[in-house]
Amino acid sequence: MTPSLRAAVISECRGLPERKMRDDRWQSPAEMVKKLMQRLGLRERLHETEIIDAWGKIVGEFIATHSAPVALREGVLYVRVLQPALHYEHEQISKSEILRKLKQRFGGRTIRDVRFRVG
Repeated sequence: MTPSLRAAVISECRGLPERKMRDDRWQSPAEMVKKLMQRLGLRERLHETEIIDAWGKIVGEFIATHSAPVALREGVLYVRVLQPALHYEHEQISKSEILRKLKQRFGGRTIRDVRFRVG
C-alpha cells in the first residue's frame, strides 16, 4: 500500500476531512532530459556536436579539410577557414549552398546563418 493511499484510508476511518490528492506529475525520461537540456542551455551544444561530426559529409572533402566549425551561438554557426582566399570564396560563393544544406539537415531553427573567419 502506498503512503498516500494509506493516509487516505486512515483519515477516512477516523472521520477526518479528505485531503486533496496531487496530480500525477510523472513524465517520461525523454521529456525530462529534453527539458533539462533546454533549461541548462545544452541543446545548442548538442546540435553543435552533431554539426561538427557531419561537417565533412555536408560540405565535401575539400572544404572540410580547409575549414572547421568552431561554435554554434544563437543560430549562427562560426566556421574557421585556413586561408583568406578560402574565406572570400566561402563568404561570397559557397555560403548560400552550405547554409541551404545545413538547414536541410538540421532545420532552420537550429542554424540561421554561417559566418566564416580566418584563423
